[in-house]
Amino acid sequence: MQQLLARANLFNILDKIDREAPSYELNRPQALRRVFITLACVCVCLLLVHYGKYSTNLIWLLRHSAELLGQPADQLVRQLQQSGWLQLVGYTWWSSVHLVGYVLLPWLVIRHLLKLRMRDMGWRLAETREHWLGYVLLATPILLFVYLVSLGEDFVNHYPFYSLAGRSWLDLLAWECLYIGQFIFLEFFFRGFLLNALRPALGANAIWVMCVPYLMIHFPKLWLEATGAILFGLFLGILALRSRSIWGGVAVHVSIALSMDIAALIRKEALPELWWPGL
Repeated sequence: MQQLLARANLFNILDKIDREAPSYELNRPQALRRVFITLACVCVCLLLVHYGKYSTNLIWLLRHSAELLGQPADQLVRQLQQSGWLQLVGYTWWSSVHLVGYVLLPWLVIRHLLKLRMRDMGWRLAETREHWLGYVLLATPILLFVYLVSLGEDFVNHYPFYSLAGRSWLDLLAWECLYIGQFIFLEFFFRGFLLNALRPALGANAIWVMCVPYLMIHFPKLWLEATGAILFGLFLGILALRSRSIWGGVAVHVSIALSMDIAALIRKEALPELWWPGL
């Protein structure tokens, strides 16, 4: 029992990460440049995602596109509104901005400045299966909490973010694809790029550096969720470095997100009806 507790000790785990490659493989000048390039990229990406993700930017773009085509400024927006797809198109924009900020820009830095491969940034399964229990233990209490909060009216009114998700299976599947995609992009940025780019310079301290901006993107949310993001980011960071993969974290995020959406739709009795030709 004592050996089990010793192995589970947080600092023992961090010490082990510090002792393993590629921790501290860079000399001091190389480490300085790696930290500078990585955190400069992180600043640009976070600015882009935070200010660019809103659908108001898409509406501005649609209005100017309509004017360039010689149409009334609100023509394209009005057509999407009348078709009933404006909100989903807005979320498509939201997910696409996350793709650019959290994956494409870091990829350019990884390839052309760091001279590394995407697979070195956790873009592979690697040892995820060996650490499945850690991911299950992380997700289980959160899923239990999701069930408890799903009993309240605030939860039902808040999820899914796409209010027309229950209109049809097309709406639901399209929304969940966009939602899941956003979690893949987010996991790559924080537990893939940020962690693995900084680890050769900072060792296990890269985990806490990653936790700071991860906490800050949760500031617009409720204080309880923002507080939980500290521990969530810490343990996901440890598991990502131990497994050398982002996909366990993706699985945790997706399981929680899907359970919240499905629970809310069931409570509202808004799940799309099953349909098949001939039935």
